[in-house]
Amino acid sequence: MRPYEASQPDPLAFLLTWSTYGVWLPGDTRGWTKESVGEQPPNRLIERDAKHRMKEVPVKLIGPQRTVVDTTIRKHCEIRGWELLAVNCRSNHVHVVVAAAEHPDEVRSQFKAWCSRRLSELERATGGSTNGKRTWWGEGGSSRYLFDEKSLDAAIAYVRDAQDERPEW
Repeated sequence: MRPYEASQPDPLAFLLTWSTYGVWLPGDTRGWTKESVGEQPPNRLIERDAKHRMKEVPVKLIGPQRTVVDTTIRKHCEIRGWELLAVNCRSNHVHVVVAAAEHPDEVRSQFKAWCSRRLSELERATGGSTNGKRTWWGEGGSSRYLFDEKSLDAAIAYVRDAQDERPEW
């Protein structure tokens, strides 16, 4: 995440992204991000170590679970008075474009927490065996500040329409 500096204008919105548990590990062949350091190249040893430390199987969201995530994010935005501009829940990650007065990491954290609660409720209601103790999300995620209409429009288009393309920010 590019640090926000007081000299910059207030962001119009944020592009928030997070992955499901176990699908994008440190060392991943697609590259990975190390907190406080930035983007890192693939590293098979680090990835193998991360796989061995996993306590659960990787999470892939299916239709009803993806619907629960989408609905939960929409409802949470209504409750908090945040402006939801785009949301796309995929099988292994979630993208949200949202305008909120809070820090983007706090917004993402709230989304992840509420979606976890609702996913665990769904799992219990449908006879899941984890008793609501499943880890749904990987650690952290990405928060991008969107300062102008061009970057905001590009983020919305990417979230809604371009999930198979790598964005050029």
